[in-house]
Amino acid sequence: MTILVTGASGHLGHLVIDALLSRGATASDIVAGARTLSAIDDLAARGVRTVHLDYNDPATITAALDGVDTVLLISGSEAGRRYAGHKNVIDAAVAAGVSKFVYTSVSKATSFDWPLGAEHKATEEALVASGLPTVILRNDWYTENYVGDVQRAAESGVIAASVADGRVAPAARADYAEAAAVVLLEDGHIGRVYELAGDASLGYADLAAAAGEALGRDVAYVPVSREDFVAALQGSGLDAGTAEFVASMEDGIRGGVLADTDGTLSRLIGRPTTPVVDTFRAALAG
Repeated sequence: MTILVTGASGHLGHLVIDALLSRGATASDIVAGARTLSAIDDLAARGVRTVHLDYNDPATITAALDGVDTVLLISGSEAGRRYAGHKNVIDAAVAAGVSKFVYTSVSKATSFDWPLGAEHKATEEALVASGLPTVILRNDWYTENYVGDVQRAAESGVIAASVADGRVAPAARADYAEAAAVVLLEDGHIGRVYELAGDASLGYADLAAAAGEALGRDVAYVPVSREDFVAALQGSGLDAGTAEFVASMEDGIRGGVLADTDGTLSRLIGRPTTPVVDTFRAALAG
């Protein structure tokens, strides 16, 4: 088995390769794809084959797939521009005849209508139409998404959000990465759609309490209106379009898109997911 991990220079992709190696994969059987090869020099030093791979350059995708039978497509990071690149990878994988194609999607991608989910829904639909042997990993929020809030709370003592009483079930990136490694290496997952989330569904008061525990000071959750949230984002330097997109993610959280957890992630990885406070402490220490 030869496994291509796309987006290997990103946090998640790098952690997936770490997890593959720790679970016994041979370095020479892993192909790490990235737009900038120098960003994955450390993987090459560990014996992983590194290749130039740009989602928007089909020729690089075709070349990266040479000799590959298993693919992990890590969703692109440019909101509004992801789908075309994803489709390029899917088309190249069909042409290459890969035997397993794993995609990192988002919670409730096909059943909850919010801007963040639109390109994931389109990608999942393209995968169904492609006929590829597919595994879908619908990841809930990364705990690391809140590290900036925790760092700001060190001075302000506040985490402000427009999610009202919305809840999330976050897990550490390393937890999701390990789940990806499991389904890449094991048989029996093709055709499955996994809704992955941390073991606990948390309100923002819970997140604030975890931040306070990690910081060693009181931190309070302060609900704000959507309008005030957008204004604060623009005041911090975001353009209007970006501020609205961020606010739309809070709308989704308020609507419950990230609230659910059933233990699937911890069952896949064979251990409890990483407690939120532990991730906060590690980020602050690092």
